[in-house]
Amino acid sequence: QVQVTESGGGLVEPGGSLRLSCLVSGSISGFHAMGWHRMPPGRPRELVASIDRLGITDYAHSVPGRLTISRNNTKKAIYLQMNSLKPEDTGEYLCNAEVRTLTGVRGDHWGQGTQVTVSS
Repeated sequence: QVQVTESGGGLVEPGGSLRLSCLVSGSISGFHAMGWHRMPPGRPRELVASIDRLGITDYAHSVPGRLTISRNNTKKAIYLQMNSLKPEDTGEYLCNAEVRTLTGVRGDHWGQGTQVTVSS
């Protein structure tokens, strides 16, 4: 069984920073693409940043230069460093991990999310 757990969200003032963490646990033999998605209030879920197994990153057009995604395969984790936060960055941030289990099954797994609120 694979579990994905996010942490690091909270309330921050505009211009502030947060670092989100996503830990993947379970019977895993390999990682593939992983990413951070967010769900702003009243709006559909959107991908904000992704990183593949080679470390190649991709970001949404709305966040260039403010967000940095990274991964640590040894710790089975990815991170999202968010700087210069804006009120429009508010939302539930969810981690997605494409992994291969020890039984050879490859699939997507989601965490429960961590809330980020940017407000003064």
